[in-house]
Amino acid sequence: MAEEEYKKVTETVFNVSEPSLSPPPPAEKAAEVVAPQETLEGSKTLVPTVAKVEEEKKEGSINRDAVLARVETEKRMSLIKAWEEAEKCKVENKAEKKLSSIVSWENNKKAAVEAELKKIEEQLEKKKAEYVELMKNKIAQIHKQAEEKRAMIEARRGEETLKAEELAAKYRATGTAPKKLFGFM
Repeated sequence: MAEEEYKKVTETVFNVSEPSLSPPPPAEKAAEVVAPQETLEGSKTLVPTVAKVEEEKKEGSINRDAVLARVETEKRMSLIKAWEEAEKCKVENKAEKKLSSIVSWENNKKAAVEAELKKIEEQLEKKKAEYVELMKNKIAQIHKQAEEKRAMIEARRGEETLKAEELAAKYRATGTAPKKLFGFM
């Protein structure tokens, strides 16, 4: 792509119209001189008159060499400027390409890390659900054991109450006192 732009720039530089290197024909080398003229009213008006300049004919070859040198310098400078702009364009394009590759690399890495994070979160959610289920099962088992123990204590209390009532009835029937009264004797 940079080569295409370089070609475009160099083509536009070479297609620029160059100033003509040949001096104008001698008939056209006349300079216009404006001379004031008086009118009938007394005011002055400017009227152009044509006068040939003899001095330019003598210095024509010197001026031509100077003009040619100046044109050559301008041409060289425009080529250098075109080359400089083409190089800058190549550098800019290269930098933009690298920056875009870095951005795409960053986006790929971010997406991979986010996918891994999501996978880990899903695993943690699954483990959390398993642990919640396990803890609910443990709580249900503890509740079941507590109910069993309560039932055993209630049964034992009922048996001991029944046994105490039977012994009390026996002591009443026999008229004797228990050997242990309130656990002291």
